[in-house]
Amino acid sequence: MSLANSVLAVNNDLPIITDQKVHSGKVRSVYWLTAADSKRLIEKNGYNVQSDAPLAIMVISDRISAFDCIWHGEGGIKGVPGKGAALNAVSNHWFKMFKDNGLADSHILDIPHPFVWIVQKAKPVMIEAIARQYITGSMWRSYEKGEREFCGIQLPEGLTKDQKLNDILITPSTKGILKGIPNVPEVDDVNISRQDISNNFKAFNFLNTADVDKYEVLLKQGFNLISGALAELDQVFVDTKFEFGYVKDAAGNDKLIYMDEVGTPDSSRIWDGPNFRNGKVVENSKEGFRQMLLNHFPDPDILLNKNRMPEREALARDNALPEEVIMDISSTYINIAEKITGSKIVLSDNPKQEVIDVLAERFQLIK
Repeated sequence: MSLANSVLAVNNDLPIITDQKVHSGKVRSVYWLTAADSKRLIEKNGYNVQSDAPLAIMVISDRISAFDCIWHGEGGIKGVPGKGAALNAVSNHWFKMFKDNGLADSHILDIPHPFVWIVQKAKPVMIEAIARQYITGSMWRSYEKGEREFCGIQLPEGLTKDQKLNDILITPSTKGILKGIPNVPEVDDVNISRQDISNNFKAFNFLNTADVDKYEVLLKQGFNLISGALAELDQVFVDTKFEFGYVKDAAGNDKLIYMDEVGTPDSSRIWDGPNFRNGKVVENSKEGFRQMLLNHFPDPDILLNKNRMPEREALARDNALPEEVIMDISSTYINIAEKITGSKIVLSDNPKQEVIDVLAERFQLIK
């Protein structure tokens, strides 16, 4: 099996029946099903949604993004072997645990293949909901420069790098460019305060102010549940990003749900417990890849400075990373996924064909 063939890098060209443009993000591609196919699947599989709810096929890839760029390896390797399956497996594990513990549902209705989710259309809350248990990363860099207020939260003097915080801090930022909100710049991914959200809850797509409280409760409950489960594996849950949205159930009731992915090595920092107790941070998440990039290139400011995006994009486009770098990050993703789920991540010889076969045979969704 060649490494290049085992990687699903391009995931927006599958022959899935759709009458809309395929939406392709950094990692996932979304195929909106026709109204007839959505209705057929809802009836056939008894999904708890309204009979006319729009459904989509969400296909993950093995692409790896960092610093807002997609990276590749030598030998035509356009992603990280096992990464997509590992991310989905970890998300599936936590989503099930959330549901089993009465937290909230997700947008996922079915998981026909390790790379595929069948999802219902959700109205996203326009917030990147970030929770932090330790001071590290961008928060530490800002703190080190003298900043003491983050998202309306005052931090005490005297904190040290990678120190555990007294409380889980919720430090939200905008998802997309939001216009006309006082004190919130019209750019993507800017920090906002609890007050900004409460004062402008409709602009962030909340239905009411009570749901602003509810999202914070769900965020902390989800964080604590994952943190506790990881602690049992001697892993440290450092920080994470959640996303929320609204869906309607079969009775037409609005539900606030978790969406996108949760607790994955892409959306979270996870540290190895034994090493951390010995004063060493070993990343079991994409943060290790980011740190490698910062060390790999002679001018790390290109990766950290948003004003140098053209140079950064050229860096990612023109530099194939060594195969051992790609395989190191592959091991990180696969090992933490297997540790969390207790199941083996199996690499496929031809993941794209597998996805096509499953969607054809079980769902009749291939042209």
